[in-house]
Amino acid sequence: MIHLKSPQEIEIMRRAGRATANILREMAKNVRPGITTGELDQIAEKMCKELGVKPAFKGYKGFPACVCISVNDQVVHGIPGDRVLENGDIVGLDFGVIHEGYHGDSAITVPVGTITPQAQALVDATRECLMKGIEQAVVGNKLFDISHAVQNYVEGLGFSVVREFVGHGIGKSLHEDPQVPNYGPKGRGVPLKEGLVLAIEPMINAGTHAIKVESDGWTAVTIDGSLSAHFEHTIAITKNGPEILTLPN
Repeated sequence: MIHLKSPQEIEIMRRAGRATANILREMAKNVRPGITTGELDQIAEKMCKELGVKPAFKGYKGFPACVCISVNDQVVHGIPGDRVLENGDIVGLDFGVIHEGYHGDSAITVPVGTITPQAQALVDATRECLMKGIEQAVVGNKLFDISHAVQNYVEGLGFSVVREFVGHGIGKSLHEDPQVPNYGPKGRGVPLKEGLVLAIEPMINAGTHAIKVESDGWTAVTIDGSLSAHFEHTIAITKNGPEILTLPN
């Protein structure tokens, strides 16, 4: 069931989104060769305590950390630990908080030191296709207008869209209806209405779209070892167009 949010609920989600974005920004500032993914997770947990919010992912279905940190060919759900980031890596940071019972959820992909032009092109395309999708999140459009915009943009650049993971509605629960695929035909799906809050999150591979989940039961990687990038925003559909809730101060 799709739950449309009231203006009061969206205001709480603005605060949740802002906290999410501020913590993500601080993690991104600390991405550098030599830091471990576990140290980045510790930064997020410390800031959650300082801001009085709860990390949304820690303990969710048994996930052991605050942040999903995915490096290079890891698509999503990487578990932070002892891995040391190296110059030339790209690292996806997927993070969310709970504030006053409501969720914020966002992701960015960050270069580590100097990356190749090919890696930069993938990161740029993934960031841009998220914005193309958000542009379609207007009252009167259909859900798959978002999906089609994402797919059409990145496939036009020679990249591929991960099928197994999708965006989602969000609110009191981290994952609510409807699911938001990053591929599909324009003009299909449920009508977009004022008050709908979505987490739109394209995951884009440099090679084939095929992925597999590693033995830890969480970390998804590309089948062909190609790079993958991930960006996500929580957005509210308003009468004046889409509002991105996960922007920093």
